[in-house]
Amino acid sequence: MIPLTLTEIAAAVSGRQRDIPDPDAEVTGPVVIDSRQVTPGGLFAAFDGERVDGHDYAVRAVEDGAVAVLATRPVGVPAIVVDDVEKALGALARYTVARLGTRVVALTGSAGKTSTKDLLAQLLERLGPTVWPAGSLNNEIGLPVTALRAERDTRFLVLEMGARGIGHIRYLTELVPPRVGVVLNVGVAHIGEFGGRDAIAQAKGELVESLPAAEDGGVAVLNADDTYVRAMADRTKARVVLFGESADAHVRATDVRLTEQGRPAFTLHTPSGCGDVTMRLYGEHHVSNALAAAAVAHELGMFVVEIAEALSAAGTLSRWRMEVSERADGVTVVNDAYNANPDSVRAALRALAAMAGGRRTWAVLGEMAELGDESLTEHDAVGRLAVRLNVSKLVAVGGQEAVWLDAGAKNEGSWGEESVHVSDAQAAVDLLRRELRPGDVVLVKASRSVGLERVALALLDEGEVAAG
Repeated sequence: MIPLTLTEIAAAVSGRQRDIPDPDAEVTGPVVIDSRQVTPGGLFAAFDGERVDGHDYAVRAVEDGAVAVLATRPVGVPAIVVDDVEKALGALARYTVARLGTRVVALTGSAGKTSTKDLLAQLLERLGPTVWPAGSLNNEIGLPVTALRAERDTRFLVLEMGARGIGHIRYLTELVPPRVGVVLNVGVAHIGEFGGRDAIAQAKGELVESLPAAEDGGVAVLNADDTYVRAMADRTKARVVLFGESADAHVRATDVRLTEQGRPAFTLHTPSGCGDVTMRLYGEHHVSNALAAAAVAHELGMFVVEIAEALSAAGTLSRWRMEVSERADGVTVVNDAYNANPDSVRAALRALAAMAGGRRTWAVLGEMAELGDESLTEHDAVGRLAVRLNVSKLVAVGGQEAVWLDAGAKNEGSWGEESVHVSDAQAAVDLLRRELRPGDVVLVKASRSVGLERVALALLDEGEVAAG
């Protein structure tokens, strides 16, 4: 964060100073919402959550070095008191970023946001100091926390923008207005909350509607292969750059293939030349993510040779997203358990099939949340896809949604023991420990709320599976 006095911060957030002996004291460290992450010179934003009230940790935060606390009431230590901490955090982000010359790049989409963000961060760092979110900080709290990490020398600020309804992305773009906006895809993630794919497209398109006009430097980077996203070209005043495998895409891939290890390789085409890419990541779905990142990097001045080199060298920066580990006995564990929606699960299953190389494959899958009326259909379809991809064994974990996964597999292939339903993560681990053989490949994936990463960690002996 750029250094700001408490007086400046109070003015930026329309707050009142309480118990502050020195209004000219500067905040020089990061803004955090977890008191355990406080570092000297920082600012602690105290949220009153469902389980924990951050105000109860205000004294500890100051003792650990926070200059002050952003709070909704006096807390007995230096504080800037506001009516709403979330809105104040957004106002502070807007104020600080406006003072910088940082180029803001924002991206959204139903799937692939975090993976694309990780790729883009690794590309742009080659051009200059870059700030990006840790994990998936993409909502009304996470986005300003990320933006407030920008400093005077930050050249690029990469932001993820998530949405659970119409107007959410518009609000985020008002907090930190982007110059470059990327829309990856319109899928069925959160379709139960949105009420339909058209509504999802409407919400995602708010990003390109917020961009400045082309003559003012606005650039909309759109997926040419997704009809919903391509149509957003009519909703923006920014210059449109298309990416994808379509012949008319400005940045496109040809000769797309998977290596024997399941890693994507392709020829990258840009308006200024071509380059060969062989990625370290797993799964063909990363080709689209890579093209989106390449399109942004090209627009911001990176040469195609360097883009291809950077994409080939890039790894994952966020945990539990196609993390591939091999045990001493040759069992390969693919931990993709951070989150799941129908599009991402299908991509993960295809990656598993590509990685098999004649080995036995296991798909340990759980609920894909927030699908509403589409839930039965989508879980059934994923179970059927596992059969069509010749996954050796499907382990469906959990309640009704897992029953649908199991039923879809059995109905597709008249499977018997090749598909099994188990009650919870511990039952899945017990089954795998009994039946895994050296050389097997295990994919673990479900929505975040299911917590199936416990299965992967237990198999790797890095953690224990909690009961129930």
